[in-house]
Amino acid sequence: MFRRIIIRILLAPFSLIYGIIISLVNFSYDTGLLKASKFSVPVIGVGNLSIGGAGKTPHIEYIINMLKDYINVATLSRGYKRQTKGFRLVQTSDTALTVGDEPLQYRRKYPDIVVAVSESRAYAIPQIIQNYPQTQAILLDDSFQHRGVKPGLNILLTAYDTLFTDDYLLPAGRLREWRSGYRRADIIVVSKCPEDITMQDRDRILVKIQAMPYQKVFFSSYEYDYPYYFYDPEKRISLDLELEVILLSAIANTDYLFKYLEKNVHGVNEIEYADHHIFDSRDIEKIIKIYQNTKADRKIILTTEKDAMRLEMHKSLLQKLNIPVFILPAKVKFHFDGGNEFDESIKKFLLDFEV
Repeated sequence: MFRRIIIRILLAPFSLIYGIIISLVNFSYDTGLLKASKFSVPVIGVGNLSIGGAGKTPHIEYIINMLKDYINVATLSRGYKRQTKGFRLVQTSDTALTVGDEPLQYRRKYPDIVVAVSESRAYAIPQIIQNYPQTQAILLDDSFQHRGVKPGLNILLTAYDTLFTDDYLLPAGRLREWRSGYRRADIIVVSKCPEDITMQDRDRILVKIQAMPYQKVFFSSYEYDYPYYFYDPEKRISLDLELEVILLSAIANTDYLFKYLEKNVHGVNEIEYADHHIFDSRDIEKIIKIYQNTKADRKIILTTEKDAMRLEMHKSLLQKLNIPVFILPAKVKFHFDGGNEFDESIKKFLLDFEV
């Protein structure tokens, strides 16, 4: 703890410089010196103030599931760490290298919706509308700091264990802009809450956040489903206290997932990489070796849906060596009966939308 404080103090001048630059950019948008684009189709932005780990992907999937049977939904992402440039419509035949892991996950899970990637959201939205004029709503993935487009509805996520109210600007902390940026949100979701979150916990966090009168605050957690087989999604298993799990992850924060597994399996051996890490042949060799050296009667490699998009490039080798890889799906659940109110907030925005 003391070391962390010293490091934060040493990095504080750099955070201040970074904060000044961010403030100038936000000031330019707030005063109209820089113009944010608006469009004739409803745009919902989902993002956070910090770098990763708040659960954007499951929450976007929650909204997709809520809307896809009733209206034509599209998602637009940057396509982080892809090796292509410009606007691109995501196909099921794409890879994480061509479009990024999260957009590929959306496309594979929801083949009937439009999924696109582009560095410029202001350029990409007209392209989506031109290619798919029947589009009735666009979900922007990780859009909170990208102010070139003004969403009609702004959803801000902040993780229960790493609230933006307790964080600091980069590089001393994990915030991508000042805490005051939360005021641009219409909805704030405290994500990754413990399953047994209490009313006292909720009230304590509400005092910290100090939501504005126009903001609604919700609390969510993950529900994990049965893991499915990497090579055959129809095959599923149950986690139990006799199973040894090798958790393969390259996501921003695995603490929430690790705690879940600790309660539901015999033991967890974690192989952890940086967020969005592209697995190479050396990584695969290491993973296989750890699996083979793990002493247990029953053992599997378990990974997330997002990680599986990047692991897929090595699927044939892993299958050939009979390495049992399973994928753990997660879905969002709202606490304190907030699910219906959250859904109604989205529906109201769409019904009230005017060009």
